[in-house]
Amino acid sequence: MKVASTLSSLFFLLPLLSQVSAQGNQNNRNGGNNNQNGGNNNQNGGNNNQNGGNNNQNGGNNNQNGGNNNQNGGNNNQNGGNQGNNDPQTSLTLNPAVIAPGFANNGQDPPVAGQVASLTSTNNFINFCLTVNLPITDGKQIQGGSCNPAPIGAIPSIDNMPSGKFEFPPNGGTVPPNQQFTIRMNIRNLVTGNFVNAQANYFAAPQQLNGNGQILGHSHVVVEQLQALDQTTPTNPREFRFFKGLNAPAAGGVLTADVTDGLPAGAYRLCSINAASNHQPVIVPVAQHGSLDDCVYFTAAEAGANNGANNGQNNGANNGQNNGANNGQNGANNGQNGANNGQNGANNGQNGANNGQNGANNGQNGANNGQNNGQNNGQNNGQNNGQNNGQGRNQGRNGGFGRGGFNRPRRLARETL
Repeated sequence: MKVASTLSSLFFLLPLLSQVSAQGNQNNRNGGNNNQNGGNNNQNGGNNNQNGGNNNQNGGNNNQNGGNNNQNGGNNNQNGGNQGNNDPQTSLTLNPAVIAPGFANNGQDPPVAGQVASLTSTNNFINFCLTVNLPITDGKQIQGGSCNPAPIGAIPSIDNMPSGKFEFPPNGGTVPPNQQFTIRMNIRNLVTGNFVNAQANYFAAPQQLNGNGQILGHSHVVVEQLQALDQTTPTNPREFRFFKGLNAPAAGGVLTADVTDGLPAGAYRLCSINAASNHQPVIVPVAQHGSLDDCVYFTAAEAGANNGANNGQNNGANNGQNNGANNGQNGANNGQNGANNGQNGANNGQNGANNGQNGANNGQNGANNGQNNGQNNGQNNGQNNGQNNGQGRNQGRNGGFGRGGFNRPRRLARETL
């Protein structure tokens, strides 16, 4: 009974135990799944972390984009500022309205003998200085050379071309050496008194005109020493005795410069340099025009030195000429007198022949007079006078023929011929 009871209990418990075991296995499986799910969750968590990292990275990109947006915003603000100002003089863009189409033509259509082709440009040479290995001028006086990007600027009409003429010293004039004197130059068609800082603004702006179309500018004067006034060798532009920029307006159309210490004795050339406000030489509208500047030549010397030399030369020449002419005239007169004396001697000789011994004596005296006068006059008055006086002397000798020698005058006549 006990055995049967035990077996029936087992039969009853076995299904229950099987169910519990199955559920346990299922739970274990589910636990494994849960573990797997947990792994998945961990993996998902990793993905989430990765996504979070991406999100952070994206956030960084967004921040970077935000920075770009801010930068763009700054550019927009800058552009907005330009649009608000709309000033072409501050714009870095070349306005098409100022492009010169003629700059694209090299001038060789057709070619001309001796004429070279021009440089060409379709953008007004705005970047020309990139083509040369030189620093930008930038308002400085660069002694080693530079490239200036400033345009030439406004050009006057032909009726407004400037010119100047020196009043003192005059051409060929003289100033005392080492003594102060004042240069004076008459100026026309230049609005003087416009003189910018030569150390900071040299060639730094275009040429400008006033309301009447005349160049705004000033002038300079420069004195160079020469070897002589007739010097033909070119001077060295780096060497000069005196230089001055005339930055004051002209007074009554006259510009002046005081040479305070004067100049040493010597020969000099004085020239003007008419310039625009920024010191560039003035530019005019046509190639064929008179000189825009002036030059004169003068000396620094004591006034008496030059005048004395000139007077000495002139007086010497005049004295020589006058004395020679007078002497010649006197010689002619002397010759004539000799001839007269000779003639008188001849007459006396003839009278001596007629009158006898007294006529002979008179003839002899006439001969002596003729001979003495002829010889003396010939020696004093030269070759020409000597010939003339010789004629007188011969005639004087003829006067001695009163002693009766009638054949001798014919022999003397042949000797004279």
